[in-house]
Parts: sequence; C-alpha cells; structure tokens
Amino acid sequence: MRRTKATLIYKRTKNLRAVQLLLGHSKIESTIHYLGIEVDDALEISEQTEI
Repeated sequence: MRRTKATLIYKRTKNLRAVQLLLGHSKIESTIHYLGIEVDDALEISEQTEI
C-alpha cells in the first residue's frame, strides 16, 4: 500500500520532493529507485519543483 500511494501521488503531482519527504528517504536517489522512474525524468521534474 505504501508504494501504491507514493506512486499515485508522484503520477498526479510530479512532485518528487514531496514523495521523498512522505517516504522519509534522505536521498532523492532512494525515492527514484523506489518509484522505478528514470533518472533523467526525475532530475528534470526535480529541477522544475521549487521547495
């Protein structure tokens, strides 16, 4: 259930940082791996997301 909810949040918002915080990951790479998304896509989305 944890992965499903995180994946749904990511797909709806494209906010990788928010998903990282929700999952409690200290490294964005862990979140990328957990979600199974491509690194280039993740970096592009991350650069577009302001914190």
